[in-house]
Amino acid sequence: MVFDFDEVLDRRGTDSVKWDGLKEFFGREDLLSMWVADMDFRTPPCVIKAIQERLDRGVLGYTIPNDKWYYAFICWQQKHHDWEVNAWEMMHMPGIVRGLAFALQCFTEVGDRVLVIPPVYHPFFLVPEKNHRKVVYSSLIIDEQDEIQLDFEQLERDMQDCKVFILCNPHNPGGRVWTREELLRIAEICERNNVLVLSDEIHCDLTLPPYKHIPFASVNQWTREHTITFMAPSKTFNMPGISTSICVIQNPTLWEQFHTYMEASELEMGNVFSYTSAAAAYSEGEEWLLQLKAYLLENIDFTQAFLKEHLPMVSMVRPQASYLIFLDFQKLGWSQEMLTRVVLEDAHLALNDGTMFGQRGEGFLRLNVGCPKSVLNKALHQLADAIYKKLNI
Repeated sequence: MVFDFDEVLDRRGTDSVKWDGLKEFFGREDLLSMWVADMDFRTPPCVIKAIQERLDRGVLGYTIPNDKWYYAFICWQQKHHDWEVNAWEMMHMPGIVRGLAFALQCFTEVGDRVLVIPPVYHPFFLVPEKNHRKVVYSSLIIDEQDEIQLDFEQLERDMQDCKVFILCNPHNPGGRVWTREELLRIAEICERNNVLVLSDEIHCDLTLPPYKHIPFASVNQWTREHTITFMAPSKTFNMPGISTSICVIQNPTLWEQFHTYMEASELEMGNVFSYTSAAAAYSEGEEWLLQLKAYLLENIDFTQAFLKEHLPMVSMVRPQASYLIFLDFQKLGWSQEMLTRVVLEDAHLALNDGTMFGQRGEGFLRLNVGCPKSVLNKALHQLADAIYKKLNI
């Protein structure tokens, strides 16, 4: 089957955060929405079919995990990431950010130090802060070639006395896929400091060729015993509204401790569509995903070529995974306030402000290219027109 990613869908009026939330988040509705991380493509037919078949049974009762859910995820990890996972190491999560919050509540105390490396997905520091943990900000390097690098010396210094490190693998924003060598160095630093690693790997299955995702827990025996991995079909198969994710813990003691916490809070069960939809995605969605990634690569290439030809003063961090592009406007010399105002009021675009990912995001905006090419083309032209108008060119 050939899937149509060129189809332009009208998502307004569906209570969509991305479209119906524009007024709440940006103060106006006359915007082309290129921000929050879901895609403007139809969810794979196999997922829709599985949900419809479940609906046709006529009763939406309490639901337990089934063998197909376990088997589909285990086979997917083995095939795509060379990672051996067992059913008794899995646990359902009602979303990855919620899972991170639960893990922090379970494994840390008020005042414990939690390390993050900005610019990074903002809940990584907002969730610990709101739970009264002390956030330690290490930082990434975005070099002159707009490539993201780890500062291992600073990471070593900042890791001291931390209880937990929240790793984004692949990284968001920027879409950086960490190499095995980089993950090994991270592991060595964490081991020296006896730090528990919470690894958010939600974008792993959107890793683009020729890059390969490596689960942090698979790096060596220490990472296997000291990592809590969070994965989900939500970004990959465009189904975040289902709120279904998977936590993998390969240390039996940690698994039992976390499961006890989840069970005590009545949080361990998924909703009626959780297991069915995830199983369908992992067992039947591979061809859809292959075509999606080819389309996303074309959109990334188009964006890069457009900037080079029409907006040479704007560059981009080329993502190695996902459909999110970190745009670099620093050459314009504008303040962040001016940059965001021009993009909002003149370009009529809704993009993510780079500073929401931390101070190192100043001068950047995040663009979502998980949309039809016609929409992306329109957005980039609106951006170029607004910038040149402001520059009086």
